[in-house]
Amino acid sequence: MRRSLGLLLALLLLLSACAPAEPTLRAGLRASHYGIQPFPDPDWWVDSATSMAARFPDAAPTVIWIVGVVNDEDCWLNFPAPEGATPEAYPRILFSPTDDNAAYLDRFDEAGVRVWLQVEPGSADVGQLIDLMLDRYGDHPSVIGVGVDVEWYRQTECRNGCAVGDAEAAAWVERVRAHDRRYRLFLKHWLPERLPPTEREGLLFLDDSQQFVSLEAMVEEFQAWGEHFAPAPVGFQFGYPADHGWWAAFDDPPATIGQALIEAVPNLTDLYWVDFTADQLWPQE
Repeated sequence: MRRSLGLLLALLLLLSACAPAEPTLRAGLRASHYGIQPFPDPDWWVDSATSMAARFPDAAPTVIWIVGVVNDEDCWLNFPAPEGATPEAYPRILFSPTDDNAAYLDRFDEAGVRVWLQVEPGSADVGQLIDLMLDRYGDHPSVIGVGVDVEWYRQTECRNGCAVGDAEAAAWVERVRAHDRRYRLFLKHWLPERLPPTEREGLLFLDDSQQFVSLEAMVEEFQAWGEHFAPAPVGFQFGYPADHGWWAAFDDPPATIGQALIEAVPNLTDLYWVDFTADQLWPQE
């Protein structure tokens, strides 16, 4: 028995040593069907996310893939309801008759692009949204976790979304990890007070602020965000049209902005260029 346990331990250590290391940085694009028209094909997303990641040493190409958008109080998912589901089973959740994501996720699996599945929840139950996303797409090796845009969390009750408490965030993390213990949850906003005051386990905090007067102003605000949530990992979305006036002057806007943030924010793990201007940098053919 002791010999068998020793062999098993040795095998586990070998498998662990052979497993790919988790990247210290993920970089890529945000993707929504309302953010870029016409919506690019899978190869464009792979090539563009890979190009974005290539600007930073050892970064893993990654996309924030928005599968649920707010519709007043409802969250509209761009994939069908589970077989046999009734509307009463999923209050405040709307479904599409077609699946807009499967072909893209298949391509991301092939290319090694990592994927966050994100929703704008409205008044829908976030736990149900987590289960719906991961029940449908959790078998894709590209999927690394899910995200919630808190700006749209019960936004009819609270301007800019209702704040997420510690217990609430912890419950969402456990809901995500029930599908795969390796998954992480990101919470997105530009106001730190809308996010959990002390809960940090299993969370990534993503800032999507915009309307800066300069790169220096952006770095200053994002640095404060990193310090607020440290030691938890943080990430940033940037490249908004509202900031085009200054970032367009750079020879390589994603590299210039991203490198400045890497140098200023020690706990930074994620960098994403937004789809609203992505085809200015990576034109569609």
